[in-house]
Amino acid sequence: MLSQFSKKILTKKRPEKRLTFILKQKAGRNNTGRITVRHQGSGVKKKYRMIDFGQEKPDIQAVVEAIEYDPNRTCLIALILYNDGVRRYVLAPQGLAVGDRIICAQKAPLETGNRMKLKNIPIGSTVYNIELEPGRGGCIARSAGSSVQVMAQEGRYANLKMPSGEMRKVLCECFASLGSLSNSEHRFQKMGKAGIARKKGIRPTVRGSAMNACDHPHGGGKNKQPIGRHPRTPWGKIALGGKTRKKKWTDKLIMQRRIKKKRR
Repeated sequence: MLSQFSKKILTKKRPEKRLTFILKQKAGRNNTGRITVRHQGSGVKKKYRMIDFGQEKPDIQAVVEAIEYDPNRTCLIALILYNDGVRRYVLAPQGLAVGDRIICAQKAPLETGNRMKLKNIPIGSTVYNIELEPGRGGCIARSAGSSVQVMAQEGRYANLKMPSGEMRKVLCECFASLGSLSNSEHRFQKMGKAGIARKKGIRPTVRGSAMNACDHPHGGGKNKQPIGRHPRTPWGKIALGGKTRKKKWTDKLIMQRRIKKKRR
């Protein structure tokens, strides 16, 4: 969903045909037809826009031709034209306009939308679309309004402060784009009615306490009553407070864990 401000800056044009393809809906089913992800299905048809998360054409300047809406993500996207005539879709940061010029290089001018290595970005700057491994393309801070702050640079690593409050080390050789992503008002948008959720491909969710005992650990019993145990998933696993992250080698790169929200 877009705010009124985001709608005003959109370019009135059809999507670039060569950079789109039909995304077949799976409705949460696997290759045998069984539902493996619940509450997915229906939704309007939409084409997928191929986004260049790594900007694979370094040292070539590009001009922004259009700012477009992407139904597959929360932020806006920009159609850019490189000097060699190639067009690509990239994530559009806040403040990027039609006619602006951007570039991806090891060391580029400190302007919104430019992409460079973390070791060349000043401390205190905000960045988005950050790589975790050099050459793999950006995978951190890609949603609407998100940005990461460069806190320090120590040796081979740069210390980054994530939107969640987590402090993490990332290799200085990784690329990142300057600025913060567009459509920051997305978090304040409300669906308003159930029909909008269905258009997004979200099917109704039934409470476990309303099911039979054979269908859910909270089910069974006569009339409305408490669940009588710790909240659990339909498969009996702890739903609130259970650890889901397995130990990974990247844990040593986390300097400070995210700030947990207090439950009301």
